[in-house]
Amino acid sequence: MNNIRNFCVIAHIDHGKSTLSDRLLEFTQTISEREMKNQALDDMDLERERGITIKSKAIQLNYQHLDGEAYTFNLIDTPGHVDFSYEVSRSIAACEGALLLVDASQGIQAQTISNLYLAIDNDLEIIPILNKVDMESAMIEEVSDQIIDLIGCEREEIIHASGKTGIGIQDIMTAIVDRIPAPKGDTNAPLQALIFDSVFNPYRGVIAYFRILNGQINKGDKIHFINTAKTYSAEDVGVLGMDLIPKKQLSAGNVGYVVSGIKNSVEIKVGDTITLDSNKSEPILGFEDVKPMVFAGIFPIDNDDFEQLRESLEKLQLNDASLTFEPETSAALGFGFRCGFLGMLHLEIIQERLSREFDMEVITTVPNVSYYANLNKGERILVNTPSDLPETTILRSVEEPFIAAQIITKPEYIGAIMNLCMEKRGILKRQTYLTQERVELTFDMPLAEIVFDFYDNLKSITRGYASFDYHPIEYRESNLVRLDILLNGDAVDALSALVHREKAEAFGRRICKRLKELLPRQQFLIAIQAAIGAKIIARETISALRKDVTAKCYGGDISRKRKLLEKQKKGKKKMRQIGNVEVPQKAFIQVLKLE
Repeated sequence: MNNIRNFCVIAHIDHGKSTLSDRLLEFTQTISEREMKNQALDDMDLERERGITIKSKAIQLNYQHLDGEAYTFNLIDTPGHVDFSYEVSRSIAACEGALLLVDASQGIQAQTISNLYLAIDNDLEIIPILNKVDMESAMIEEVSDQIIDLIGCEREEIIHASGKTGIGIQDIMTAIVDRIPAPKGDTNAPLQALIFDSVFNPYRGVIAYFRILNGQINKGDKIHFINTAKTYSAEDVGVLGMDLIPKKQLSAGNVGYVVSGIKNSVEIKVGDTITLDSNKSEPILGFEDVKPMVFAGIFPIDNDDFEQLRESLEKLQLNDASLTFEPETSAALGFGFRCGFLGMLHLEIIQERLSREFDMEVITTVPNVSYYANLNKGERILVNTPSDLPETTILRSVEEPFIAAQIITKPEYIGAIMNLCMEKRGILKRQTYLTQERVELTFDMPLAEIVFDFYDNLKSITRGYASFDYHPIEYRESNLVRLDILLNGDAVDALSALVHREKAEAFGRRICKRLKELLPRQQFLIAIQAAIGAKIIARETISALRKDVTAKCYGGDISRKRKLLEKQKKGKKKMRQIGNVEVPQKAFIQVLKLE
């Protein structure tokens, strides 16, 4: 056990975590030159295309130290994007140390700070690494000062490295051996293993990834999952290389996998404790249940695919514990699911994975956040969809979630950022100069305002020189109203939204205009309206397609033509009463892109 080291790689997005992990794999010859490719640990096509890590990846490396001693390293590569911070928190729970990467050309960013605090809260040993030192734009001295200010280390403790060229890899290896403590644990105690991730394999069922805190597990053992109270046989145990490497036994301090023939994805839970059926132990304090930030309805295009969509979401949930879903019905879209996500990128990724991995084409409704409604009788109810909002007659107030947003940028962009945040109903709390060239702004903002296009706008106005991080703080009372979209007087529930009263009119007008462009013309007039309760605040009209009924009248009395036109008018009126307006699937998707 003294020769095991468990550590993860944490950093802001694009600071080179996956590239450095590639160099560590090469250095320890875990992967041959022939198999080597960029982002070697990222096994999803989506990760490669976008150049981001979505899932944390665990892998075991065997390292021969300079003194000839052999060590086993369990490395976990983590995502950098704020939407996947839950992945980072789970990875940290399985480690004793963390490599903190800072880009030498960009310096400390918002997510660097938030991941660092996460690691410190879990008592991890931090090894600061200055990455990309080979770049011309590297500001080595300046960024080193920032790291010293942030974590209070000595200048000589900071390792200079480059994930691209392999500079400093030996120094990193030595630091892992010398600075990161070996795992503590008792091999002879009852088995305690924490599940930190799981995947679904169509041939072998659910594969659980765990970290053993105490005891040992052998192939063929009867194992017990404490949370679900189920018992299975450990058909296969082993460690995580580039592929799964079977072992007969794993003991305390190690990270590995177990296959126990579980076919149903709900029978396993991330954060659960594995123990032996014959000698049960106490459960380990697992992970907090993640709280989704953004909600959206996901509906199959064909209603017959509802069950298939359920199965697909269950398998995705197994692999992504931060996804939540429950069944929902919509008058416009039929049966589907109300899903909770950590942010808009998370929603986008799930949509993409449903399409690629399960061949499921879906429609997503307007994303929104969850609110609390306070009723006149003193009750407080959670509102996840706009249609759940009670009538105004019984409603006293609505509370919406607020976040503390942390923005790090250059001083010249302060004015533009302030304008953007004030537009989004933000309140400036603090402005701190980290250095002469870097300033930190802290705002309290409603979560609903940053859901759509805030991040994109922030990057545009600062030319990419701003980093953004946030965490939820509390619910606050706000002047919110439900905006309904009506087609010929019928509300389309999938397009309803909760918006601030001041912004409701502009939002309603935009949706009405967009629908006018997208909806096909019918043989009757279509009125598109945006309404708050009974009050109409915006309207667009799609005129009717008309047949020229007077084309056959050559000359003769005008009253003949008039009679035909009157008859047509009555017909149109009747059509409008009985005809209903179908919103095509394409229009649904397009209208939601108005942000």
